[in-house]
Amino acid sequence: MHIPFPQLKAEFKRVLLNLHFTEAKADACATIFAENSRDGVYTHGLNRFPTFVGHVKDGLVKPDEEPTKEGGFGAIEQWNGNYGPGMLNARFCMDRAIALAHENGIGCVAIKNTNHWMRAGTYGWQAAQAGLIGICFTNTIANLPPWGGLDPRLGNNPLVIAVPHIAGHVVLDMAISQYSVGKLMQYKNNKEVLPLPGGYDAQGNLSTDAAVILESKRILPVGFWKGSGLSLVLDLLATVLSGGNSTAKITQSGAEAGVSQVFICIKPNSGEQTAALIEEIIAYTKTSTPEHVDGSISYPGENTLKTREKNMSEGVLVDEKMWEVVNGL
Repeated sequence: MHIPFPQLKAEFKRVLLNLHFTEAKADACATIFAENSRDGVYTHGLNRFPTFVGHVKDGLVKPDEEPTKEGGFGAIEQWNGNYGPGMLNARFCMDRAIALAHENGIGCVAIKNTNHWMRAGTYGWQAAQAGLIGICFTNTIANLPPWGGLDPRLGNNPLVIAVPHIAGHVVLDMAISQYSVGKLMQYKNNKEVLPLPGGYDAQGNLSTDAAVILESKRILPVGFWKGSGLSLVLDLLATVLSGGNSTAKITQSGAEAGVSQVFICIKPNSGEQTAALIEEIIAYTKTSTPEHVDGSISYPGENTLKTREKNMSEGVLVDEKMWEVVNGL
């Protein structure tokens, strides 16, 4: 089922206005949710919207709150999100990091007491569109076992690295698990088999069955022990730099709210030489022989642009049942 982008955004905005969001905030949040689905990240667009609405109704997300500055020096700032909408806090923080980078060459903004930012890559695109290198990450509730452990003690802490590129920005948006929890839910609901193992079953065997992986709560970190270590240090950085909640504290609260995030921007050298270096790396990567006859080599973010163009032309692909749920909110 396909829905025109303006209709998708309008439906999100209608619901948010009924939840007493201001016109500006409802429009901004609706735009981000609609753009996430438009770009093919359905797990953090339409499919995530009812969860966001639930968090607003439960008081975990406070629509009226604004971020407040708590400290900083030089090119580093600390902010308190005051449990406001996570995507608006994140957009604000990346804007601050962009401004600091223009002033200093680099900017780092850390925020505590914020909420889920939906698609992490949104803020990488934001930085790249401003002509800057962007790096951002967040901690989460514990949903990933540390390497060698059985119980979730690490967050599936998303990491984004974005580099501006004339022919289409390079935007790496990755969970620290082989598949994000949202993607596993998508495979489970569609009764589809994972292309590669994404975790373990109850007997400790690697599995491509999303349902049994979610049941065992043993999601596979990328790179095995390397992903486990990466998750840990991202939690350390987000918590220490923001002075906010760690994955342990978030988990103890019983809800994924009040998370900590970091946004970094770097101003690259402008000019033809820098653009040529970026193009050289991308072009060389693409010279690898594709594994399949009809295959191709893509850089991170390249397929997003293709999906965006298709969904704007044909209408945004939506899950019909989820669309009905949102219509009923």
